[in-house]
Amino acid sequence: MASLSAASRLCLRSAAKPAVPAVRALSSTAVQAAGAASYSSPFKGETTGSKIPNFGKYASKNSAAGNKLFSYFMVGSMGALTAAGAKSTVSEFLVNMSASADVLAMAKVEVDLNAIPEGKNVIIKWRGKPIFIRHRTESEIAEANKVDVASLRDPQNDDDRVQKPEWLIMVGVCTHLGCVPIGEAGDFGGWFCPCHGSHYDISGRIRKGPAPLNLEIPVYEFPEEGKLVIG
Repeated sequence: MASLSAASRLCLRSAAKPAVPAVRALSSTAVQAAGAASYSSPFKGETTGSKIPNFGKYASKNSAAGNKLFSYFMVGSMGALTAAGAKSTVSEFLVNMSASADVLAMAKVEVDLNAIPEGKNVIIKWRGKPIFIRHRTESEIAEANKVDVASLRDPQNDDDRVQKPEWLIMVGVCTHLGCVPIGEAGDFGGWFCPCHGSHYDISGRIRKGPAPLNLEIPVYEFPEEGKLVIG
């Protein structure tokens, strides 16, 4: 009974196992075989893409030397045109960036010195700043030269501040806070700034008060006798 029972169990287990994998394998093989039999490749023989194109009809009929000469001529011509265009562009840019006529007119101021008597001050406007022009006397020149330069806050000889001893030209702006000093005033007979009490002598040098530097000397020249050009 025991051996019969074992044999029965073995038969039942064998019958219970599914046979699907074998069927599937058989079906796949059959499909592949059928596809291989019916497949047709489209790439048969020599294709168009594998051929080297012929550019013979586009080639120049001239000689190699002629072709080089033409190429050099074209390169040189294009280079010349590019350089001319760049030059024109830069020139136009510089013209647009340059100062206008009214600005150039303000850059320099011409003064007739014959209209300024000796011992008098004249104030003119240059680039938006007041300019002091002093026609000094002989005594004022001597007084400016006898000052001990070493004792000054901003040491400077009178000869270093003038081109002609009788003419003193300065920017009329106090070096402390930018006020405009008053002429022929102060403790030293020169200029006095009432804002904070800075005193300048007859050479425009700071002698007393909070100003740290002497009055500025602008760029000027005497192009001819009796003429002054500032700027």
